Amino acid sequence: MSASRYTYLGPEGTFTEAALRTLPEAATRELMPMVSVPAALDAVRSGEAAAALVPIENSVEGGVTATIDELATGEPLMIYREVLLPIAFALLVRPGTALSDVKTVTGHPVAQPQVRNWLAANLPDAQWESAASNADGARLVQEGRYDAAFAGEFAAPTYGLEPLVTDIHDAHNAATRFVLVGRPARPAARTGADKTSVVIWLGDDHPGALLELLQEYSARGVNLMRIESRPTGEGIGRYCFSVDCEGHITDRRVGEALMGLKRICPNVRFLGSYPRAGVNPSDVAQLRHGTSDSEFSAASDWLTRCIDGRA
Repeated sequence: MSASRYTYLGPEGTFTEAALRTLPEAATRELMPMVSVPAALDAVRSGEAAAALVPIENSVEGGVTATIDELATGEPLMIYREVLLPIAFALLVRPGTALSDVKTVTGHPVAQPQVRNWLAANLPDAQWESAASNADGARLVQEGRYDAAFAGEFAAPTYGLEPLVTDIHDAHNAATRFVLVGRPARPAARTGADKTSVVIWLGDDHPGALLELLQEYSARGVNLMRIESRPTGEGIGRYCFSVDCEGHITDRRVGEALMGLKRICPNVRFLGSYPRAGVNPSDVAQLRHGTSDSEFSAASDWLTRCIDGRA
């Protein structure tokens, strides 16, 4: 395995690369752009890279399905940390292009919902075509295939383009969440401000099946941060669920919730427990009464005394 190499969704100039460069260790790693999320993750599976940074969630468009599906299938991988990056787009054009010259625009499909209103107001007749990434859209503009691309302003010098308009976003405070993914290993120690991710498959489809999954979390006071259903590919109506919750697998409430899920589900894939980006332990809401580790331990001790006749 190349411990000095990290892959990311490329080409150069993507928001993913910008997010990766916020990590201190990126300064000492070889950063390798890949053509797709599956390619970036497969490089980790094959040992070509130690880790990959890929987008998983956007505050406007929601989950990045390519990442969610890739983590749910194939050889298991694990999330070790997350990065939140504020997102604002620039309209990149070849030098000398005016706004009235822009008839065709391109960008990643996830970008379109984030600039839809701006496009309708400023370029209502422009034709949109999707690109593999925002940076790849910039490359296509450089080659003359499109008039403009929505990408990060920082991508302009890489592709010899100019930012015609900057700070474009329909939703203020828009952000994308990225995850650093590696091969499975022991999770990092809990910090007190952690997140745990799993993928859950239902045993069979019956009334209340999803409720049963949710109750494993609710009964133990575990707060869900994200839940998405994804088709398994086994037929219409067959789904798995990608879930993020607050807490660390070593927290008693989280560990017992995962055990409960494993007990009732045919398959539960643990994707990792890792620090929440931008959250300090002091910022985490106080646990609901009865859900702390000490209260779980006290209840377990009480049960032992009951069994031993010492209650």
